[in-house]
Amino acid sequence: MDKEAQETITPPSSSSAQPSATSPHHDDLLLPTELQNSILVAYRSIGIGTFGVVMRFVGMPLEKIALFMNSSQVTGKHQFAQSIKLTFQKGVLSPYKVVGPASLVAWFMQYSVMGLAFQFFDHALSKALGVAPVYYGDELMEPPPPPSSNTNHNHDATHQIKSITKTILAPILAGSLESTVANRAEVQRYYGPTKLTAIESHLKWNPAARFCGPSFLSNAMRNVIMCNTSFILTPITFKLYYPQERKSQGSLFWFGMGMNFVGNAVAITQQALWGRALDYAVYADGGAVVGATANTATSATQVARNISYSQVIKSSLQKDGIAAFFTVPKWASRILMNAPVQGSLPWFYNNVLPLGEDSVLGVVRTLYGDDGKKNNCAIS
Repeated sequence: MDKEAQETITPPSSSSAQPSATSPHHDDLLLPTELQNSILVAYRSIGIGTFGVVMRFVGMPLEKIALFMNSSQVTGKHQFAQSIKLTFQKGVLSPYKVVGPASLVAWFMQYSVMGLAFQFFDHALSKALGVAPVYYGDELMEPPPPPSSNTNHNHDATHQIKSITKTILAPILAGSLESTVANRAEVQRYYGPTKLTAIESHLKWNPAARFCGPSFLSNAMRNVIMCNTSFILTPITFKLYYPQERKSQGSLFWFGMGMNFVGNAVAITQQALWGRALDYAVYADGGAVVGATANTATSATQVARNISYSQVIKSSLQKDGIAAFFTVPKWASRILMNAPVQGSLPWFYNNVLPLGEDSVLGVVRTLYGDDGKKNNCAIS
């Protein structure tokens, strides 16, 4: 593991701060630094992935309500009530019946890989362009850096361009990777496994298109927006502009929640476009878009078609105006779906996962002697 990766996993603590759960010290275990860091990354990745699966599965009714709220299947007044009715129209447990193995795997990959993916792209691009990675961990609690005293304005301008380029590219790559992993499973939960299979068979897509799933572009745009919110805007604004005397783990949690609400106000437009595009993909023989039946079993009168985003946007604005893509209830439903897992994730990461770290490292320690070398007898 190179120096950049070690700095990502174990950011330096300020002299006045106690080591955080994101950068623990286990020096008494006498393990090689690279091995210790690798074990901790794997442990946290598995833990966060498992946490994400459990929380998303438990919250499936909230997710279905949010999906219906941001589709063309609800319109006019009382859209929230319409969404609840559609969510439970086939029974109390119906939201859970659309969860297949692909969804469980996608949730695990989404939560275990997303944070690491951003850090990988952020550090790789930073190293390639010669700029600093985004603020992380204990760095957020330290005072903002003083203004640059460099008198070479050409150097400053070039450095700023490189830094901006890295800041733009990193969340785009990470958000696109998340959609590549998760979009098809989200579509499966929207249509149901049988309906999605029928659509894919009718359209005869190539393997790459099948893997990414329908409405991939709008899904990726939503994830890029939220990735920017979580990994770019939140740490940078907290580091540079939040009052230093008020900085704490608690204030960072609530600041992050507030930024999450702001990010969702933008991301909800792409979530609505995603849902309406999926409705557009299924239409009747006469050409009318199927709305209320888009989540039902395939019928002989329904045909699948490739998505035209321009047509989706045009028809949606003609029918519902700006409310097709943003209303307070749509935004609230997105928060309702997103906040339980995203809001509690910092608490889980910083307070629960560290409880098992010494035990996990202790198991690995039994395979090593006190001098830090592998104990061949223990392995054999």
